[in-house]
Amino acid sequence: MSIGILGTKVGMTQFFDEAGLSIPVTVIQVGPCVITQIKALSTDGYNAIQVGYQQTVECKLNKPLLGHLRKSQAPPLKYLREYLVESSDDFELNQVLSTDIFKVGQKINVSSTSVGKGFSGYQKRHHFSRGPMSHGSKNHRQPGSIGAGTTPGRVYPGKRMAGQLGNKKVTIKNLQIVSINIENGLLIIKGAIPGKPGVLVKISK
Repeated sequence: MSIGILGTKVGMTQFFDEAGLSIPVTVIQVGPCVITQIKALSTDGYNAIQVGYQQTVECKLNKPLLGHLRKSQAPPLKYLREYLVESSDDFELNQVLSTDIFKVGQKINVSSTSVGKGFSGYQKRHHFSRGPMSHGSKNHRQPGSIGAGTTPGRVYPGKRMAGQLGNKKVTIKNLQIVSINIENGLLIIKGAIPGKPGVLVKISK
C-alpha cells in the first residue's frame, strides 16, 4: 500500500471536460499533512507512516498526544492516521505532504464517515417491501415474523432489523481525479463520497 493524505470534504459541483460534457465532482481540501512518525520493520514489526492533519491549539489535546508530537517536533495536530508502506526509507520526519503526490487521471480510494440518519425502520434501512395497504391489514411497515420456530428458539445474530442507519466508516474505491488545484490544495474527484461537507476524508492511492 502506498502513502495517502488527509483532507476535508468541501462539497459537490460540476466540472466540464474538453468535450464540454458535465461531470459531477466532489471537491476535497487536501492537507497540508505532516509526517509525525516513521515505523520500520526492525523496530515496530511493520513499515508505516503516521500522518498528522489540521493544526489546533494545545489545550484541545491530551498530554500523551502532545508528548508524542513534541518528540517529532511537530505542531499540535488534531488528526493522526497511519498508512502502510512497503519501505519507509523514502520518508523523513516533518516532511510535508500535499497535492503534489497525486496526478490527474489517477485512481484513489476515499474513506469518510457517512451521513447519520438516526434510528430507521426496515424499509429505509434494508429496502424491505411493505405489507398490504388494504383496510384490514395491520402490517403496512412492520417486520412480520423474526423467529425460526422452537428450533433454534432464538433469533440469529445479524438479523436485519430496525436500528441506527448511517454514521459509519464507508470506503469508495477507484474514484478518478479529474483536476488538481495546486495553489488552493484542492482535489476534484469524479463522483460522490460519503459524508457531509466538512467531514474528515482519508485518501489512499
